[in-house]
Amino acid sequence: MRLYPEKIANHLQQQLSPVYLISGDEPLLVQECCDMVRQKAREAGCTEREVIDSSAAGFKWPDILNSAASMSLFAERKLTEIRIPNGKPGKEGSAALCDYLELASGDDVLLVIAGKIDKQSVNSKWYKALDKAGTTVQIWPVKSAEMPRWLQQRVRAANMEIDREALQLLCEQVEGNLLAAVQEIEKLKLLTDDTRITVNTVTNSVSNNARYNLFDMTDNALKGDAAGSLRMLHGLRGEGTEPLVALWALTREIRTLYEARRDCDKGQKPQQALTTRRVWKSRMPLMQSALSRHNSDSLSLLLEQAALVDGNVKGYASGNAWDNLEQLVTSLSHNAAA
Repeated sequence: MRLYPEKIANHLQQQLSPVYLISGDEPLLVQECCDMVRQKAREAGCTEREVIDSSAAGFKWPDILNSAASMSLFAERKLTEIRIPNGKPGKEGSAALCDYLELASGDDVLLVIAGKIDKQSVNSKWYKALDKAGTTVQIWPVKSAEMPRWLQQRVRAANMEIDREALQLLCEQVEGNLLAAVQEIEKLKLLTDDTRITVNTVTNSVSNNARYNLFDMTDNALKGDAAGSLRMLHGLRGEGTEPLVALWALTREIRTLYEARRDCDKGQKPQQALTTRRVWKSRMPLMQSALSRHNSDSLSLLLEQAALVDGNVKGYASGNAWDNLEQLVTSLSHNAAA
């Protein structure tokens, strides 16, 4: 039986299948689904758990048959986990998994945890055998367009609510990293005094109560105060802020300015172009100030400089990330013609 990951909680409330295959390349979601199966198995009397990793040194597929044939001396039921990180057991593994299903006790539970499984493998004998014997769950990455809805569901699951602007900022902050998103929501839950997450809650979390505020640094650059922005950038560096975090704060504003400038070049008024991009009223003067100093060419150059910093951090571009961040701050602060 094939099951969507969001349905597994309801499924487990009603039954526990003898076999589960949970696969995908989104570690957090795979882990959460497996944890739910483990908990249900413990509640059902599977007090013994055996873990078999196919990627371990010296592993041989016939070894799993010993697990199926052996009876536990200490538990009425057993949970056996077989991990296949690459999602491909191969010919020998396929045969062993099918044989395991024939030998295993009907009281025990088998949990197969695999990496991403391709279409060819879904049609394989071993996959169909596991699917027929129990429940299969394929987990796909959360796409960028789906991230706001996914995050909002997580916030609600934490018994909280989140403002639209705060949700947008949080999506940009975690950049598709689901584990970082969950950790951030837990941190926000501790920071807020009530059940509503606001923009201020998110910004306070990102700045982490640092003496030099990440967003103040960006705001100074937007209003043209290069000296003040550089001083704060140096302070952030001294406090151990990662360069990628500082880059994120700058880049999100530069992208907005670039898109707004393109609309202005087509005849839109600056305020209208910025409002379309959900710039908050309190930030409108700062963004208009920066927009008045820059044209499409200078903003395109700023995006190129930001990409260089990203390359410095990730190791595929030469240069020092902090030095290039200083150049980025200076260029954003100055006039395009300067």
